[in-house]
Amino acid sequence: MEPDSSAIPKSTLTDILFVVFLRLIAIACFWLGLQYWSMLVGYSLAGQARFDLLNLPWKVASAGLAVVFPVAALGLWLTVSWGPVIWVLAAGGQTLMYGLWPQIFGSNLLIVILHGCVAVLYCAFRILLWLEKRRRQQQVMVDLP
Repeated sequence: MEPDSSAIPKSTLTDILFVVFLRLIAIACFWLGLQYWSMLVGYSLAGQARFDLLNLPWKVASAGLAVVFPVAALGLWLTVSWGPVIWVLAAGGQTLMYGLWPQIFGSNLLIVILHGCVAVLYCAFRILLWLEKRRRQQQVMVDLP
C-alpha cells in the first residue's frame, strides 16, 4: 500500500543551487588545504616554505589552516551543519592573516575579498531558504481526495 502523500518534500531550485554552492566551496577549501600541506612538506615553493624553515606565526597559521580547511571541505561537501562553522574558522583565520597582520603574513587582498563574497552569498542563500520554508509552512495542506 502506498502512502497518500510523500513524506519527503521535493527539493526546490534554491535547495539544489545551495548544495551546488556548498560543494564548490568544499572543493576550494580542499584545494587550499592541499596548498598548505604541500607548502609545509616542501613540495611547493621549491621547498623554501617547509615547516622547519618557517617563523613561529607562519608555523601556527599554516599548520592550523592545513588541518581546518580539509575538515571544512568535508563538512561542506556533506552539507552538514558544522561545515559552514568550520569554514568560518578557516576563512576567518586567513582573513586575519592577510587583512589584519599583513606585515607578518603579507597582503593578499584577493583572498580577503573572496572569503567576504562567499560569506555574503551564504547569507543570501540562507535567507532565501528561510523565506521558502516560511512560505511552505503558510500553505494549507489538504490530504483529502
